[in-house]
Amino acid sequence: MSSNGTTTRKIVCFSDFDGTIFMQDTGHVLFDNLGCGAKRRQMLDEQIKSGERSFREVSEEMWGSLRVPFEDGFDVMQEELDIDPGFQEFHKFCIEKGIEFNVISAGLKPVLRKVLDTFLGEQEASRIQIVANDAEIKSDGSEWKPIWRHETELGHDKALSIKEGRAQAAEDALEGEIPLIIFIGDGVSDLPAAREADVLFARKGLRLEEYCIENKIPYIGFDSFSDVKREVEAIIKEDQEKTKGVGKPARFNPRANMWRRISSRQAVPKFVAATPSREEKMFLWPESFSEYRPKDASEDTRA
Repeated sequence: MSSNGTTTRKIVCFSDFDGTIFMQDTGHVLFDNLGCGAKRRQMLDEQIKSGERSFREVSEEMWGSLRVPFEDGFDVMQEELDIDPGFQEFHKFCIEKGIEFNVISAGLKPVLRKVLDTFLGEQEASRIQIVANDAEIKSDGSEWKPIWRHETELGHDKALSIKEGRAQAAEDALEGEIPLIIFIGDGVSDLPAAREADVLFARKGLRLEEYCIENKIPYIGFDSFSDVKREVEAIIKEDQEKTKGVGKPARFNPRANMWRRISSRQAVPKFVAATPSREEKMFLWPESFSEYRPKDASEDTRA
């Protein structure tokens, strides 16, 4: 630790929002109560799962179904949303230790900002960077239009956003220092971002954890952000000991380390190029693979 109590190595934390920081999906709360309704929203979710329509196309219909002024949606939000009980303690820990904390989401930035302001207070919420799609919302609520970050079927390439975050962190870090990137999520839609992290946290019992188990992807399970805080404290200690040449290796995602070493397809390690598994190919060339779609139609589709 440095003299002011912050970590000696730059750490950047990215977290999913819906189902991770909050236990419910903010968009679903709005659509079910003030927009297209639960039945239509569930039908649209099925179209995403089946591949009939893209996430971006369906999301535009869902957000377009809202016909209420922006401020009117937050009474129902306060009633129906539950924040993870350990989140505020973890976020304050991040501030204290100098850990940058970012929300990364396929949702709309104005909605996420308002929810954080409401539940945390504007001062604390202002310390959280939100990496999400923007929106144009008419004052009378007659139109809610997403402004997508990227020209993809998902609208927001979370993997690209984290790579940009890593590059910025490396630029801000001390010379020769490699920043530590942490990602926290819950659903399969978090995989593009998860593969870019050095340390991956997956909420227990949900699809991201199941996928990690099925595909032997290194991760740390958590029930609440109190667990994340405890594990990050241990990781900081392990990382410092590793830097000093003592103690056991820190629990980093070897796939992310491989990603960081590869600057081009020609630089793919020979052992991977010779007999690559499907999983290695997914992590090396994600653009060549469609997003994983769960077979069970009831499974989670949170973004």
